[in-house]
Amino acid sequence: MALGSRFRTLVLQPTALCNLNCEYCYIRASERKTRREMALPVVEALAASVAEQGESVDLVWHGGEPLTVRPEHFSKMCDIFEPLRREGKVTHFVQTNATTIDDRWCGFFQRYGFNVGVSLDGPAVANSQRVDWSGRETFTRTMRGINTLKRNGLGFSVICVVTRETVKNPDSLFEFFEGLDAESVGFNIEEEEGSNNDRETAPLDEVRAFWRALFDRINSSSPLHSREARRLFGYLSDVKAGNRQRWTSAKIDPIPAVSWDGNVVLLSPELLGVKAPKYGDFIVGNVLRESISNMLGRAHTVPYIQEFISGVQNCRESCDFFTFCQGGQAGNRYFELEDFTATETNYCRQSKQQLVLALNDHVKENHERP
Repeated sequence: MALGSRFRTLVLQPTALCNLNCEYCYIRASERKTRREMALPVVEALAASVAEQGESVDLVWHGGEPLTVRPEHFSKMCDIFEPLRREGKVTHFVQTNATTIDDRWCGFFQRYGFNVGVSLDGPAVANSQRVDWSGRETFTRTMRGINTLKRNGLGFSVICVVTRETVKNPDSLFEFFEGLDAESVGFNIEEEEGSNNDRETAPLDEVRAFWRALFDRINSSSPLHSREARRLFGYLSDVKAGNRQRWTSAKIDPIPAVSWDGNVVLLSPELLGVKAPKYGDFIVGNVLRESISNMLGRAHTVPYIQEFISGVQNCRESCDFFTFCQGGQAGNRYFELEDFTATETNYCRQSKQQLVLALNDHVKENHERP
């Protein structure tokens, strides 16, 4: 296995500040309370790195809460990328809790061609862990933001964190999202990451039942568009068409993630701001001093990246799910096991293996029916 020398996705953390205090957030509370916005020289260096690579890149504005950045400053950052966007070299994505979205933000999204992703865990009762710093519910504010997007003719996707509580009642989640008109919904089974490392994970049988309920619903002509189902169906379609090599020959996606001050980590945005006795701060470089392409050129010498590449090779040699799973996520290996060379993680078992097994259960049962 080898690390890709090109990046298709660039994760930008324009600030770690957030107006919410979700119970499962992986970013430390002290960082989420501090306003530090990405400086324009950092953005200029990032645009230069994208231009140097010469290939199209998805810019994912992540946080914290990206929309806590002052709108006028966010516009200045996007203006720097605008020549590249007009050439088709960058596409903007933002992941937001939507609580601050108004008509002004919608105009901003339209002006720069943003794809909007909303973080929402289902109906009001499922959002009890998504509260503000005063402990007040935020569901009403998020729905107001979603309705503002709709009123302005803007589509949106959703990321839903499935907790140990909500995994037991999948139909209520699916029914809610079917009526939301989201372009797609990604279901993230709650993970052990960052400061969120002391909560119990969902039992595998409940996770498998969750995915099984999803496939049963899709088979019943549900309008729900699931990110996980789409990826698995895409993989199976490639295999059936004789294109399995697209998955077996894939290189490891480097996924550069850049903090407000220009520091870069690779493989997992969740490693930003993390320090470990063995690996230090995981920072590979700073874009104010070095291009991302240069960082990727020497990334194979960085210890945690070397270990992750070794771990992915271990997965390839030992796991029947490897071709679809592609070796899992670096962040999960570290936060669950503190070992990048490890193979299976809870993330692998819950979000990859149980997904495949649930589809197999669904197909077998429907095939065996008279």
